[in-house]
Amino acid sequence: MPTDHVMSPEEVAGAELARLRDDHRRLDARIAALGVEGLPVCSFTLGRLKREKLRLKDRIARLEDRLTPDIIA
Repeated sequence: MPTDHVMSPEEVAGAELARLRDDHRRLDARIAALGVEGLPVCSFTLGRLKREKLRLKDRIARLEDRLTPDIIA
């Protein structure tokens, strides 16, 4: 008998965070591969990829801030 599990908002945010981190790692590997190949790289393409990587990093940081409770010391 299957039980339906409804994800809590924290679980949804955690899953989104994991997906964003994975996307960021893949994009980082793609950028690194462009530099290793030794072929000329279009600066517009490289710039676009780096901007996307930065957008992902910002989204990750915002999501981590949302998930981390504020502790007043």
